[in-house]
Amino acid sequence: MPGTFGTLLGLPLAWALDRTGWPLPIELAAIAAIFLAGIPLCDRAARLFGKKDPGCVVFDEIAAVPLVFLLERFTISTAILGFVWFRIFDIFKPWPVRRLERLPGGLGIMIDDVVAAIYAAIGVWLTVKAWHALPWNVPAE
Repeated sequence: MPGTFGTLLGLPLAWALDRTGWPLPIELAAIAAIFLAGIPLCDRAARLFGKKDPGCVVFDEIAAVPLVFLLERFTISTAILGFVWFRIFDIFKPWPVRRLERLPGGLGIMIDDVVAAIYAAIGVWLTVKAWHALPWNVPAE
């Protein structure tokens, strides 16, 4: 449940970054800065709570969610798709997500969500492309 809450909290950040109109390299730099800030933050929280990845710390989800919308603009539809795809990949942790989660400290806490977000971005992109390819969505000639 905390991961779901963190994902919801990440949506306004993703929306705000999408609305800046920044070029992709600047947007990626902002996301990277948030990610890098999260490593010591999550590391400290893990030590404070005495757990590898305390559930009450959701900064990793918040920081990763903007990556979900790098291939498709943030809209209500893509927000719903992105939320669902990200939760699927964050929960089931396909390769190499689970393996990266084992990295030490804050890096392990943060990096698995980044890869899950990249997978989710691809999922959103493919879903949107598939939707637009349906016969009733093809413009008449």
